[in-house]
Amino acid sequence: MGISTRLVALGDIPALTALRLANRDFLAPWEPARTDDYFTVEAQHAEIATALDRHEQGMTVPHVIVDGERVVGRITLNDIVRGPFQSCHLGYWVGHADNGRGVASAAVREIVRVAFGELGLHRIQAGTLLHNTGSQRVLERNGFVRFGMAPKYLSIAGAWQDHFLYQLIADTSE
Repeated sequence: MGISTRLVALGDIPALTALRLANRDFLAPWEPARTDDYFTVEAQHAEIATALDRHEQGMTVPHVIVDGERVVGRITLNDIVRGPFQSCHLGYWVGHADNGRGVASAAVREIVRVAFGELGLHRIQAGTLLHNTGSQRVLERNGFVRFGMAPKYLSIAGAWQDHFLYQLIADTSE
């Protein structure tokens, strides 16, 4: 398994559109409600263009997850805050065909190195639905610690849902 991540590119739009469309039902319980428009090349182009603009502004690090050359998902550091906070939020998804193979765990491990190494951040926060034990295991395998539960935290699958909150703090003991 040659799992890695890299900055998303406009050239990834066809593969991401196909992956999103093929995984629409699989991802629906874990994501905000999506309209049919979201699964078009145009909507994916707009999303990637916005993500790359935010990347240029230092607000996000939008990566694709690749297995060899094949795009299998996305992983993003969002809401990057500098100053005394030096923190961000982590989000990721992997297509059904690659789910359960350690792909997300490997991608999180790599993006943590980006966050703490390249960006010099101090803290990464992530949230999971209470019943998303797979994602919880991914985070815990990468050293994230559950620190709370946020009631009605995000609108997922058309309803405000509770989330467990996780964080990982950079090792600053050196």
